[in-house]
Amino acid sequence: MQIVVGQQEMESFLEEVFPQVRGMFAIERMAPGEIVMRLLNDERHLRPGGTVSGPAMFSLADVTAYVGVMMHIGKQALAVTLHCSIDFMRKPASGVDILAEGRVLKLGKSLAVIDVMLTSEGCDDPVAHATLTYSIPPVR
Repeated sequence: MQIVVGQQEMESFLEEVFPQVRGMFAIERMAPGEIVMRLLNDERHLRPGGTVSGPAMFSLADVTAYVGVMMHIGKQALAVTLHCSIDFMRKPASGVDILAEGRVLKLGKSLAVIDVMLTSEGCDDPVAHATLTYSIPPVR
């Protein structure tokens, strides 16, 4: 797999097509077949009890998969999540960012499958694991 969209270009693209999540996520590292992203934890992501909410972690897994696909196929805003399975395994640590490590398992012409492991920053134990399938729009 070859990266066709670099990190700065990808960050600009995300701000352009998803302005509603500006400042929520950061790209930490991009490598062929791999992506590491960060949920910039703040009070809007917390649930009662002060822990990061499931919807915030789902969003991180989904945007990680989206970037993992886009960096290899180019900026195709209309690629969409076709399926997601997520397991929440333990409560995230308080007051730290959540990291997502994504691996592109399959990158075809019409479908991509991405595996995403979420951890609390500074902890090795996963807080969630997701597998996502993306639908890639046909080239016209």
